[in-house]
Amino acid sequence: MNDIPSLPEGYEFSADSGRVDIDRTYHWLSTDAYWAKDRPREQHERAVASSRNYGVYDATSGEQVAYARVVTDEALFAWLCDVYVDPSVRGKGIGTAFVGAVREELRPLGVRRILLATHDAHGVYEKLGFKPLARPDQWMALYFE
Repeated sequence: MNDIPSLPEGYEFSADSGRVDIDRTYHWLSTDAYWAKDRPREQHERAVASSRNYGVYDATSGEQVAYARVVTDEALFAWLCDVYVDPSVRGKGIGTAFVGAVREELRPLGVRRILLATHDAHGVYEKLGFKPLARPDQWMALYFE
């Protein structure tokens, strides 16, 4: 599936972890993302340091407008998480194009599956080939309270 939409003109995708604006991404996630509200700064920094990181940037100002990270063994499995698009640029197709670009960055690794969890963005991911688990009864999770 290579039919990913392009980012709108004026925006650029990057897989360079060095470009990630830690302050901005921490603010987004810890104050506005339902899954990461109140996440400690140190935990965010460790997560970024231990993940593959991706961003979308305003091509003129260089300001980061979207973020995602992937936890992977770079061979069989990848977990796409912390996907966030700044509210000021939502509705322009950036999210769908961004996730599509991340998917294509992972393709050459040969991972067999990319998992994610979402409460409210199923439509974005479905456009890119994501589907509900075929056998959810085979999956389990361990939660530390």
